[in-house]
Amino acid sequence: MNSVFDPNCRRCPRLAAHLDLVRHQQPDYFCGPVPAFGDTDARLLIVGLAPGMHGANRTGRPFTGDHAGILLYGTLFKFGLASAPTSSAAHDGLVLWDARITNSVKCLPPENKPLPLEIKACNAFLRAELAQSPKVRVILALGTIAHASVLRALDLRASEFRFAHAAEHSLSGGRVLLNSYHCSRYNTQTRRLTAGMFEAIIERALTLRDA
Repeated sequence: MNSVFDPNCRRCPRLAAHLDLVRHQQPDYFCGPVPAFGDTDARLLIVGLAPGMHGANRTGRPFTGDHAGILLYGTLFKFGLASAPTSSAAHDGLVLWDARITNSVKCLPPENKPLPLEIKACNAFLRAELAQSPKVRVILALGTIAHASVLRALDLRASEFRFAHAAEHSLSGGRVLLNSYHCSRYNTQTRRLTAGMFEAIIERALTLRDA
């Protein structure tokens, strides 16, 4: 299987059919596999779940144009990792410094719930991203699926690396896998993840990056 990111990928029949339907309903939407965004030489890689219907699936940039991106990009800006506090469109001029953002699953899944086989099929892309990013020192996994996807991409056993908010896992090559609850609307509105909690995660990521 070719592991290089494929903007025309249709290897998951259910996701491909779903994108076709959404493209018919929303012809102005991106409706395709969403590429990673940010500094290709970044030492911090942030891994999310999948494009949101009216966010990355609409704009073509991870965490852009929906609620989930508000806290993420605002916090990156606060810590000097982004040129602006908001990300509204793929061509809004936003730049990331020493940070890159990607997703475990590149295509919009129905109801935001990718199937295990779809997560597995898309993992080759994440595996390639990690292999082609030798400068990455901290991998920030937003949520359990992102955490498991990183482990799969690195051929590590999930049973040996338990997900927990703010958990840190030492990896080979001096890398660290850092966990955070996902910055989804549900998590932020229920205050499972507060702005202060997420700022602490990014601050810790920078400390680990510079260690």
